[in-house]
Amino acid sequence: MRLDYPGFDFKITARDPDSCARTAVLSTPHGTIETPNYIFCGTKATVKNLSPAQLLEARTDIILSNTYHLMLQPGADLIAKMGGLHSFMNWGGPMLTDSGGFQVFSLGEGTMANEIKGRSGKGHDNRNLLEISEEGCVFRSYIDGKKIALTPEGAMEIQRKLGADLLMQFDECTPYHVDKEYTARSMEMSLRWGDRCLAEFARHHNGKQAVYGIVQGGIYRDLRRISAEYTGDRPFFGTAIGGCLGGSDEEMADVVDGSAPYIHPHRPVHFLGIGRIRDVFTFVRMGIDTFDCVIPTRLARHGTAFMRGVKGETINLKNAQYRDDPSPLDESLGLASSAQFSKAYIHHLLKANENLASQILAQHNIATLNRLMREVREAIPKGRLEALEREWLDR
Repeated sequence: MRLDYPGFDFKITARDPDSCARTAVLSTPHGTIETPNYIFCGTKATVKNLSPAQLLEARTDIILSNTYHLMLQPGADLIAKMGGLHSFMNWGGPMLTDSGGFQVFSLGEGTMANEIKGRSGKGHDNRNLLEISEEGCVFRSYIDGKKIALTPEGAMEIQRKLGADLLMQFDECTPYHVDKEYTARSMEMSLRWGDRCLAEFARHHNGKQAVYGIVQGGIYRDLRRISAEYTGDRPFFGTAIGGCLGGSDEEMADVVDGSAPYIHPHRPVHFLGIGRIRDVFTFVRMGIDTFDCVIPTRLARHGTAFMRGVKGETINLKNAQYRDDPSPLDESLGLASSAQFSKAYIHHLLKANENLASQILAQHNIATLNRLMREVREAIPKGRLEALEREWLDR
C-alpha cells in the first residue's frame, strides 16, 4: 500500500551535536508547529478548566482529544454534524486524536492506567472489558453499561468523523504484570490491527488527516524492535511509542532506547502519555518530537504548579508556607494568571474549594511547559540542552 499526505509535512531543521535531539517543522491543514512540542489533553473536547482563548494566551500550539470518551459522549456522529472537533470546540489549530485503545484496556475510568504504564505491579480484573479477539474488543460503557464493540476499522471511522489532523492506529495496551508470551501475541495482533487501520484510512483518505503507527512490545527490547520496524515499513505518516513503559524511569528509558534506533528516521515521533519536565529532557535526547500528558491540568486541580528551577519541578500551593506569601507564580511568563495573583490568594482559593484556583494553575502549568518547549527548541541547535536542563531542574 502507498499513502501520500498532501496536506502534511515534516521537515527536520536542526540536530543536537551531542544526542539524537532534533528540531523540525510539522505542517497540518490547521497550521504548522515547531517541534519538540507538547500536545495538551482536551480529553472530552475541552482542556480542563480552560477555554481555547486561554490556551492561546498560554501560547499553546496543538491539543488532543480522546476517541474513547467522545464516542460514548456525545458521539462521533453528532460531532461530525457540528463540523468536527475544530468547529465543535472552537479550536483553530492542529489537533490529534488517540484511537481509544489505551482507555478501553485501562477500564475506561483509568483504574488500570497506572498498571499499564508500569506504576503498579498488581494485576487488576478489568470488569468493563468483556472480550479481546482478533476482530477487536467488546467493552461495557462506563456511562450506561451498554455493550460496545470497537474494531480497528471502527476506531478509524470514529477518528475520521471527529476530524482531527493527526490520528492513531488502534492497538492493545498490555499491563505491566503480563508475561512476555502474552505481550508478544498482543504486539503481533496490534501489527495486524495496524494494517487494518491503514486499509480503512486509505478508503476515505482525502489529504485532510494523517495516521500514526504505534510501537508496542511492553518492556521487551526485541519485541519493541519488531514493532518499530513494522511501523517504519508501513505508510504511516508518523510513529508513536505507547503501551507499557516499565516500572521505573530506568525501564521507561530502556523501552524508548530499544525502540528509537528502528523507528523511521524522517517521520515525527510521539511519546504517548508522558510529560514531566525531566521526561522532556530525557526523551528529546532520544529523538522524541512531541509529548502528551494529562499532568499539567491534573496537577493544577490538586493545587500544584510547575516551576522552573525548584526541587521536584513543582510546588504545592495547598501547603501552609504559602498562606501569607505575597509573591506571584512567575511574572516572567507574560501571563496574567501567573503574574497578577499572589500565592497566598491561590492558597486561599484552594482551601475554599474555589474553581478559579484550578483555572489559574492550569493556565500557568501549560504556559510553563510551552516555555520549556520553546527553550528546548532554541537550545538544540546550539548544543545547550545540558545547560538548559540545569536551569530547569534542581538536582
